[in-house]
Amino acid sequence: MEAMIKRCAGLDVHQETVVACVLFGPLDKKPKISIDTFSTTTTGLLALSDWLTTLQVSDVVMESTGVYWKPIWNILEGSFHLILANARHVKNVPGRKTDVKNAEWLAKLLRCGLIESNFVPPEDIRDLRDLTRYRKKLIHHRTSEQNRIHKILQDANIKLTSVLSDIFGVSGRRILEAILNGEKIETDGLRKMVDWRTKASITDIAHAINGRIRRHHKALVSGIEHEKEVTKGHPPTNYNGISNCSFLFCSKLAKKERISFMEN
Repeated sequence: MEAMIKRCAGLDVHQETVVACVLFGPLDKKPKISIDTFSTTTTGLLALSDWLTTLQVSDVVMESTGVYWKPIWNILEGSFHLILANARHVKNVPGRKTDVKNAEWLAKLLRCGLIESNFVPPEDIRDLRDLTRYRKKLIHHRTSEQNRIHKILQDANIKLTSVLSDIFGVSGRRILEAILNGEKIETDGLRKMVDWRTKASITDIAHAINGRIRRHHKALVSGIEHEKEVTKGHPPTNYNGISNCSFLFCSKLAKKERISFMEN
């Protein structure tokens, strides 16, 4: 195979250690090999960066192993041309494998230009992606817990869902809190709880909440209600973080466009 990169490195990444193999030398000759193992602590990864810099490495490849590649990428980013390889695409031939052999195999493939890099977005986009994914998971969790409350109320024969479009709205929350507190809900009290925009009549709502709720049901609903975001419908707590990341990214993008416009 024809060599294309004079100085490159392959990293075999693990949770606690990373094995680095550097190939360097003229492209028309057999390369020299230098291998070392580093800790994945910040101190160890900084030592890895210094070691690669000392050997004048220009390109570094690593496999996308779980999340273990991320701290290495964060520290080496900006100092080297990094390539994140799909483990399936760089799989070695069957046989006895070691960490050193894996790192050397990655370095050989990279030296010959045979590895296609996966897309890794800039740091701002990575932060935004983490926040949006976490927010999506929180919303899914909130919906799941709301559905659980629906089932508990049906088991207690409380038919709030038949008279209120959203039992976690203003009216629904007030009624649920009164039921869980064991209050005796009279017509006048119910009228104060229900928002004036509610379409159902007070009589229909009174009949709907006349169920058979037990201490068991109250305990289940109370256990879910302690998470205020579930019952009050507040947006997940990282909403501001998403807004900030989006603003920073848009600001940088606009700045780049202005610079490009001025250059043209």
